[in-house]
Amino acid sequence: MQTTLEGISPAQLTGFFVGWPNPPSPETFHRLLAGSYRFVLALQNGQVIGFVQAISDGVLTAFIPLLEVHPDHQGQGIGRALMERMLTELGDLYATDLACDDDLVPFYEGLGLRQANLMFRRNYERQNGRPGAG
Repeated sequence: MQTTLEGISPAQLTGFFVGWPNPPSPETFHRLLAGSYRFVLALQNGQVIGFVQAISDGVLTAFIPLLEVHPDHQGQGIGRALMERMLTELGDLYATDLACDDDLVPFYEGLGLRQANLMFRRNYERQNGRPGAG
């Protein structure tokens, strides 16, 4: 597990955002991680095979918008290990929230999170994160 971008290039950040109609490029993904409050990377043979990212005010609250494991490495406990490390990283904060699809509720409950409501707004034309993208 790694919590810095030291030695990580965009070329090592491929194969993620599967099924997204307008996914971020590896370069944008690298910027996303660089701008995060915290992130944890799972690596194998120098390639990133999973990640979790958090944004926070650094005082009371954090939000975990992204957890993803490369499709070739799913079902091996990597996502659980990433989340456990992230929850430890955020352990001094009052609240850690995230949003997930219904089928993932049992996974997160198994990590000690509780189910609640979520409201959201999405602009899918900006999903790739490029400035001025549309």
